[in-house]
Amino acid sequence: MRIEVTRDVFALAQVFTISRGSRTQAEVLTVTVRDGGLAGRGECVPYARYDETLDSVTAQIAGLPADLSRAALQDLLPAGAARNAVDCALWDLAAKRAGVRVWELAGVPVPQPVVTAYTLSLDTPDAMQAQAAKNAHRPLLKIKLGTPDDMARLEAVRRGAPDAVIIVDANEGWTAEVYSDLAPHLLRLGVAMVEQPLPAGSDDMLGEIARPLPVCADESCHDRASLAGLRGKYDMVNIKLDKTGGLTEALALRSEATAQGYDVMIGCMVGSSLAMAPATLLTGGAAFVDLDGPLLLAEDRDPPLQFDAAGVHPPLAALWG
Repeated sequence: MRIEVTRDVFALAQVFTISRGSRTQAEVLTVTVRDGGLAGRGECVPYARYDETLDSVTAQIAGLPADLSRAALQDLLPAGAARNAVDCALWDLAAKRAGVRVWELAGVPVPQPVVTAYTLSLDTPDAMQAQAAKNAHRPLLKIKLGTPDDMARLEAVRRGAPDAVIIVDANEGWTAEVYSDLAPHLLRLGVAMVEQPLPAGSDDMLGEIARPLPVCADESCHDRASLAGLRGKYDMVNIKLDKTGGLTEALALRSEATAQGYDVMIGCMVGSSLAMAPATLLTGGAAFVDLDGPLLLAEDRDPPLQFDAAGVHPPLAALWG
């Protein structure tokens, strides 16, 4: 086998802002694993929050042996973007070798179209109201917050999209005091769930203060090893392939989290349809699905994932799996 890594840049449809900063493009790594005339592909999004860069992740992949299995890979690289891209490429290659769709290999039901959240990035209240109104036809909106002044933003989004289900992502941007003050208003405005209100590593207060609506662990949950630290603080875990280090661990995390009583959210970084495709295998039974990365892009892979009124569809074989 031969492992190749390329860098790809996808322009965003508009500036995307969270509590940690803004971006105008998605910079990703595409991994291709070749074996004879067959090739499997995977994509990852190195994330500075986890001390990853395009260079560091490329170096991790370059250090791998050419001939490796998915099982061996789990020990060769830690959970993270590098292992994700290689793991997903190996799944794609295995499906091509076997001449079957990847969900058959994974032993999961055929993925069905599922409603995905559409993310409104952090902005002024007026701008967020306009974003919400433009997307009010969507059944599920995710709002990026994470400042001490978010009440006006919440009110504005609800005015813009009075009928949508709303989930909120603070990206570690609140304190326990800010979250406690906002929580009753989240309920009043019909927010269905709040994601990572406090910083990972400083979230013990979630076990001591009231949690009047479900709280989802994102930055606090990477793989199965994270679950032990979540008990009593979180009700749900956000499974992202770039955190778990690929589909192999994501499937195991979903199974273990569910067995321990957590609800599951399937999320993503801002990447192309190739990055989202493996995550569609995880969506069955999820409380929330947030695989809207391609919807935020001005350009995408060919062929892309299909999005319509039914939601995000499983990938065509020509894309992945």
